[in-house]
Amino acid sequence: MSSNSNVWMFLAFGTGIRRQFRPVFTARETLRLNSDPHPSVLRGIGRKGSAPSFLPRGRPSAFPPQEAHLHPPSPPPEEPAGADEPTTGAQIRALERSFKDRNALLDARGRDFHAVLQGALRKKLRNTAITRANSACLPMGGRVAVKYNGVNEGEERKGGHGIPKVSMVPLIFLIFYEVSGGPFGIEDSVKAAGPLLAIVGFLLFALIWSIPEALITAEMGTMFPENGGYVVWVSSALGPFWGFQQGWAKWLSGVIDNALYPVLFLDYVKSSVPALGGGLPRTLAVLILTVALTYMNYRGLTIVGWVAVLLGVFSLLPFFVMGVIAIPRIEPSRWLEVDLGSVNWGLYLNTLFWNLNYWDSISTLAGEIENPKRTLPRALSYALVLVVGGYLYPLITCTAAVPVVREYWSDGYFSDIARILGGVWLHSWVQAAAALSNMGNFLTEMSSDSYQLLGMAERGMLPEFFAKRSHYGTPLIGILFSAFGVILLSWMSFQEIIAAENYLYCFGMILEFIAFIKLRMTHPNASRPYKIPLGTIGAVLMIIPPALLIVVVMALASFKVMAVSIVAMIVGFVLQPCLVYVEKNRWLRFSISADLPDLPDSQEAAEDDAVPLVF
Repeated sequence: MSSNSNVWMFLAFGTGIRRQFRPVFTARETLRLNSDPHPSVLRGIGRKGSAPSFLPRGRPSAFPPQEAHLHPPSPPPEEPAGADEPTTGAQIRALERSFKDRNALLDARGRDFHAVLQGALRKKLRNTAITRANSACLPMGGRVAVKYNGVNEGEERKGGHGIPKVSMVPLIFLIFYEVSGGPFGIEDSVKAAGPLLAIVGFLLFALIWSIPEALITAEMGTMFPENGGYVVWVSSALGPFWGFQQGWAKWLSGVIDNALYPVLFLDYVKSSVPALGGGLPRTLAVLILTVALTYMNYRGLTIVGWVAVLLGVFSLLPFFVMGVIAIPRIEPSRWLEVDLGSVNWGLYLNTLFWNLNYWDSISTLAGEIENPKRTLPRALSYALVLVVGGYLYPLITCTAAVPVVREYWSDGYFSDIARILGGVWLHSWVQAAAALSNMGNFLTEMSSDSYQLLGMAERGMLPEFFAKRSHYGTPLIGILFSAFGVILLSWMSFQEIIAAENYLYCFGMILEFIAFIKLRMTHPNASRPYKIPLGTIGAVLMIIPPALLIVVVMALASFKVMAVSIVAMIVGFVLQPCLVYVEKNRWLRFSISADLPDLPDSQEAAEDDAVPLVF
């Protein structure tokens, strides 16, 4: 039978078929184009002859009027109870292919394929934070089809690049290393203020900084489950200019932070290899270490995640053993030693702040996380316990087990305490753990920085080549840029690195807090799979203490650090308009990923929650 005969048969029996078989629409075909469809079937398409609401305003209707006779719609019946039953991707693709065959369409009278497809795809998108479909009109013969770029079956556990996503356990240790990596580096808090203020400081900072930042990351990261993280939050709330400034400040802060880990690594190793204490051997060691860890990052985020698990266990275990050995020697009176007159407040606050921040770094990898709306909040809570406990346990036991001489408490002093308490074997174990922990810090920080650049490129803030992935699924250009920045900044001292990165980080956190509150006010009904159980006023009160802390940390910065940081931010203010000019003149290619949804307004968000999928 010819194709023309099939069409005439379809039109001739249209009335009878409609009573037995409801018209079917897939994500790649739209048969009702210029009619007034039932709102629960085609939400978002306007009145007859108008353009659908999901097209940009002002675009003329692409639907030809001669197609109106194809779709005299009737209100759809109640959705069958089995519509939410799982349907495989192969079944969906087979059904979609069958709809393109008119003979198969006529033979399918007794089956409600619309309900099957809608139920299956709704199950995939029910928890999507932003459900407005990105659409593009494509020619389909004499009609116009609407291509929806949504979540594809089979990509729940894999990214669009086919690489497995990060699961719960690796995610916990990725967060652990992005924030902490173990108690290495907390020694300066005792040197600056003594044991009592060091212990109290870690407790208070966890309450007024770490918990609020982790909660905001959980809410915003599940609201925007895509790479780029805080850049996307600020862009959605304050616009692309401030989104770029957020990305610039946070990327610089992350690269400066990463430049610290080769320094710490060599500080722990130089007691065994004195030649690495300075000069050309130290420079070559930094270079070789950076190249080796950069290659490991290039091989894939899944590998980085499981390496972080192994390194985390190995790095924390010697401190547990050291704490057990220290128990018989504990003298509680040593905890109470305090001399407020000799406190170095700048070093004290910067050390606490550096060891308890960067909870938002994991948000730049949200697009690589398996089921981020459920996994991310839980992983953040588990990592918070692991980080704070990993600081307080050795700090409490070691400060009470050995006499406190504050001048001794500097980078690497825990290995000396291990020698006193357990001997050479424990000393060597702590040194090895410190070295490997710095490797974990480097790997995870570089992952966060490079995926942030990828997310910015997907949003059109950076040239398109930043969004290119290697065959391992990793952002190659972002990794290379981050590694180059680490090498350039590795000459800075430990204290200078901490102060410089904290200053830039504070600038970024101010923008994050503003974006968080603004989105709470302007989009109260937007889908938030995890929401902090506070209203707008409660959210404002929650961020007041960390905001005040930011002001204090920035005020205590040295003039050198302050000047360098301000110059860096001015560079960002100039760089963004320059990139816009480059894009306007087409000197470099910029593009926006079609898979990124836009933030709907509050009314649309409420509708999206009620009707999560339309086709």
